[in-house]
Amino acid sequence: MDRTLKKYLPERAVTPCLQLIQKTGVHLKITNHRVTRHGDYRRLPNGLHQITINATLNPYRFLITLIHEIAHLVAFEKYGRRIKPHGLEWKRTFQYLMLPFIRPEIFPSKLLPILAKHFKNPKASSDTDAHLSLALKQFDIGHADKTYIFQLPLGSIFRIYNGKLFKKGNKRVKRYECVEIDTDKVYLFQPNAEVELIKD
Repeated sequence: MDRTLKKYLPERAVTPCLQLIQKTGVHLKITNHRVTRHGDYRRLPNGLHQITINATLNPYRFLITLIHEIAHLVAFEKYGRRIKPHGLEWKRTFQYLMLPFIRPEIFPSKLLPILAKHFKNPKASSDTDAHLSLALKQFDIGHADKTYIFQLPLGSIFRIYNGKLFKKGNKRVKRYECVEIDTDKVYLFQPNAEVELIKD
């Protein structure tokens, strides 16, 4: 397990993460890329706990995702199964478990203030926090080749991961209203959504 974790985590995070995995008794499964989620936690029918994480995540997002999912397990064990998955109990647990990792030995210094702000009130997904998501994406392989909605001119036509085409509209408070070309339905997109520009 130690050798496996070294492939996916920042070096100084390997030992404390291994200790957390052993302490909670969770089975960590590293899987092929899934577009819709970075990871998930499940309690298996036999009562054991399993966390699944995408193998394609950069080390910093992998670490945040791992602790996010372990926080689900710890919160459910401590407060019971009736709590909301991303409610107050989970947020407090996530903050507590993540705090020892928010250090310059583990994260690049330019990420630390963004992480500190995010963990004042962590979201259900790091992608929901556009500022943090974009900061983390800078460490993805092939980052320079990616295009995000916020970069596109108003009225641009773009394609998303499932092949659907949209036209970029105005920004609401945080997200962009975009019209699906085939159906004329309006969808809201986070500014950090990765897209393929078709026509500007």
